[in-house]
Amino acid sequence: MRKQILLVLLAGMSLAGWAQKQNETYLAYINEWKDVAIQNQADYGIPASIIMAQALLESAAGQSELARKANNHFGIKCTSDWMGPSYHYSDNKRNDCFRKYKNAADSYKDHALFLQRSRYAPCFEIAVEDYEGWANKLRECGYATDKQYAPKLVKIIEDYRLDLLGKGKPVGKYEGADGTRQASAAGKQNSESKGGKKATVVHQKEAIAVISHDPEPEYVEPPTAREERKRFFALHTRQRQNGLRYVVAREEDTYANVAFRLNVRERDLREHNDALGMDMKAGDRIYLSAKKKKGSNVYTWSHPGQSLWELSQDEGVTMEAIRKYNELDPSVRVFTIRQKIYLKKVKEK
Repeated sequence: MRKQILLVLLAGMSLAGWAQKQNETYLAYINEWKDVAIQNQADYGIPASIIMAQALLESAAGQSELARKANNHFGIKCTSDWMGPSYHYSDNKRNDCFRKYKNAADSYKDHALFLQRSRYAPCFEIAVEDYEGWANKLRECGYATDKQYAPKLVKIIEDYRLDLLGKGKPVGKYEGADGTRQASAAGKQNSESKGGKKATVVHQKEAIAVISHDPEPEYVEPPTAREERKRFFALHTRQRQNGLRYVVAREEDTYANVAFRLNVRERDLREHNDALGMDMKAGDRIYLSAKKKKGSNVYTWSHPGQSLWELSQDEGVTMEAIRKYNELDPSVRVFTIRQKIYLKKVKEK
């Protein structure tokens, strides 16, 4: 119902106002890649509207540096399982590693395969017609860090009517109920009838007719918090260290995603793991409760190049406690030599 109201309001705008939203570079890009987006929807179940909107946004309609020099139209970064060429570019971090492709078509295919990861499984529980639901779920699953990522995708889809992809109707510029493209504002001013009356803009009834032929997307019941936890632990085996339970992070995991699936606050999960301001990496231990202030052993040995955080995670003891027992300077982050590290308070003889 919210989408219908929005479309009715947009229908009352003048065509001149609508035309200002059109970008010829975007229109040319849509025309070039729409068939690929439609085919990927059929093959992989990803809405063609989402595919096209992501490509337009991530690649600036094929004009971004990544698109021009690496044929990367979706901003996909290198991951541990990526065996292909790479291109380094400063994005969220300096000199980030991005995937590089032979051509743009390979980028479209890899994007479809990339979204098959378990991390994005919740997206496929949403109907392909529900582009807004898909946009929000992609953001929740961690595709992008931009908090406005979902609204940006939705705006592109609605500005260029990408929801019509694959429905046998022209996309790009706004359409009337009869399926024909509307003339530009200047064209309509010059197309006066013999009676001297100007052609009218799209009526509200026509806009309603466009969407009344398409049924509301089928509602999909979201998984409960209990079901989310069950799915998480089906992929993450619980293990123990120092009497604490932990799991090992997978490639697609982030603190936000794991916290959501476990139904806990992200900040609490980060504090349990001394991980405020840190990114999660595959292979990291993720403690499900706060680490202890003393270890199961009196001491352990550090390894050259091992960080204090890594040792803390290995032993299930807080970094603060380890610093206190060993009188370590707060600036110590990495051990340069092998040395004895106390995990408990040692009584003075």
